[in-house]
Amino acid sequence: MDIDRAVQSRIVRTLVAGQVLAGLGLGATVAVGAILAADLGGETLSGAAATSSTLGAALVSIPLARLAARWGRRPALALGAGVAAGGSLITVVAVGVAFFPLLILGFAMLGVGTAVGLQARFAATDVAAPQHRGRDLSLVVWSTTIGAVAGPNLVGPGEAIAQWLSLPTNTGSFVFAIVAQLAAMMLYLVALRPDPLTLARNRPVDAAVAADAGIVRGKGPLVFAVAAIAISHAVMVSIMAMTPVHLSHHGASLTIIGFTISLHIAGMYALSPVFGWASDRFGRIPTILIGQGFFAASVVVVALGELSNTAVTVGLVLLGLGWSASTVAGSALVADLATGKTKLRIQGRSDTIMSLAGALGGGFAGPILAMVGYAGLAWGAGVLVLIIVVAALVVWRSASVAAAEELLLAESADAAS
Repeated sequence: MDIDRAVQSRIVRTLVAGQVLAGLGLGATVAVGAILAADLGGETLSGAAATSSTLGAALVSIPLARLAARWGRRPALALGAGVAAGGSLITVVAVGVAFFPLLILGFAMLGVGTAVGLQARFAATDVAAPQHRGRDLSLVVWSTTIGAVAGPNLVGPGEAIAQWLSLPTNTGSFVFAIVAQLAAMMLYLVALRPDPLTLARNRPVDAAVAADAGIVRGKGPLVFAVAAIAISHAVMVSIMAMTPVHLSHHGASLTIIGFTISLHIAGMYALSPVFGWASDRFGRIPTILIGQGFFAASVVVVALGELSNTAVTVGLVLLGLGWSASTVAGSALVADLATGKTKLRIQGRSDTIMSLAGALGGGFAGPILAMVGYAGLAWGAGVLVLIIVVAALVVWRSASVAAAEELLLAESADAAS
């Protein structure tokens, strides 16, 4: 058992380091992606940056899971990081030649880095003890904070590098992304030993128990878990992707936009261990509901304070917290319910659905922003939040009823004996 804990600790540390590096690329590009898309394709297509990135993640999630199933987590994560580095390079070229389709390709390849991060969080659960899955998963999610928060603030230094290298305006951040992703690729190849998935295959199948008392295995809870992750991601992406464009139209500088996105990303990742602990301690569904509460607060603050940079920033922080709680708890629930030979397939499908939902959110966000404005976009996202809350309460009630029935049957059996 001590050896298992030591190995798991080393695996988590490596995944954490990889996510720190990947976060540099993510944070640096999110802040300027919508602006680049708007410059080349017009405001209506400003959401194409987030859309193509999430579509790229969706397209490779299942292939990466299959690669991991065949060869292990290490080559799958390393390959994904390398593709993301190539996407950063293509994005710089696309801006230089002012070719919008090439820009979309670059962002799609950058999305592969997102898929790597999603797979890394599940990699942290491969040999984790069931009662600590939420904690270990959340530590990997949290580690993105360091790079992702620093990333948007590299926009200014990135422009200095762009001028020094004679690169197009607003592309200096992608130089940081290239270096960071290549470093992450080498880290996974060298340091992720032993491979967590190989270790998991050599251990007995763990009869995982969901952290919510009464949650039973079956299609319903698993479908809910995947849907909660996906819809929460759509809510986050739809509002986040349009925030740089909205702030830019109201005169905010790139520095202010970068700072706002930094705080948003801090909300997404900084408190992940708290939500991981909460999901282990109080249950997955209650923690998902906490996330929806943060989402609801974000919608109200953003919609009512759209003309205030301060209000928008506060709303973006709340948006990040909602995403964090919902994603950590939902992913832990998927890890609880998906075991054995179907585990990787279910994880890959969950990541694909999550990314597709984000792509739809980002894709519709641009036209919605143009039609009804930033506040209208926020209220529309609020409808999705309500859907998750209702579904969570239904599943939670069904689980409570099932637990009560099992307890009654057990008591009856004891009385009869």
